[in-house]
Amino acid sequence: MPQIFRSSTNSHARVSIVVALVLVAGGGGALFELISDSRYATREGDAREQPIPFSHAHHVGSMGIDCRYCHTSVENSDYAVVPPTKTCMNCHSQVWINSPTLEPVRASFRTNESIRWTKVYDLPDYVYFNHSIHVKKGVGCETCHGRIDEMGLTWQQPSLQMRWCLDCHRNPEKYLRPRDQITKMGYVPSEPQEVVGARLVKEYNVQKLETCWTCHR
Repeated sequence: MPQIFRSSTNSHARVSIVVALVLVAGGGGALFELISDSRYATREGDAREQPIPFSHAHHVGSMGIDCRYCHTSVENSDYAVVPPTKTCMNCHSQVWINSPTLEPVRASFRTNESIRWTKVYDLPDYVYFNHSIHVKKGVGCETCHGRIDEMGLTWQQPSLQMRWCLDCHRNPEKYLRPRDQITKMGYVPSEPQEVVGARLVKEYNVQKLETCWTCHR
């Protein structure tokens, strides 16, 4: 019986299988990258529902309350901390005292049970982040949290992906500001940002930390 296929057919078949596998793997990798970078995966810009519809736009934007009035430990601790109910009651024992919306606040104060706020910036357990270090080095609240003074319900401003963190760690001069401007919203430097940033890198002894153990401890 005459040979139907040439001797090279086996080689072509093997090459075709390898090419198909590479294409499938490449397509799968590209799809995974696309999904992992999507706002759906990162939850970037996704406002979190809270047990009480707290508005930063009202408290920070309209009333001008400084971030540190509520987030008292942000300059000295790893965490910014959620304020205790007593902080809310400093004002709300005098204003909006009969508001049904604020009944959970009053109930929390009466019972001494904490309000179960939903975390907006929820980093994985394997990521080490220290608020006080960043504040001391001149990273403003707005740099990571966006224009919080314009947010009704609070959302996550950046993607929080590693490349976002590394951009700042590699180019800190693009993001630094004087320490007395840390909580200012809508900050505009008096000189070009590159000039201000380069000066503060030296003044605050900012290092370009890129090693894995800087954040993964």
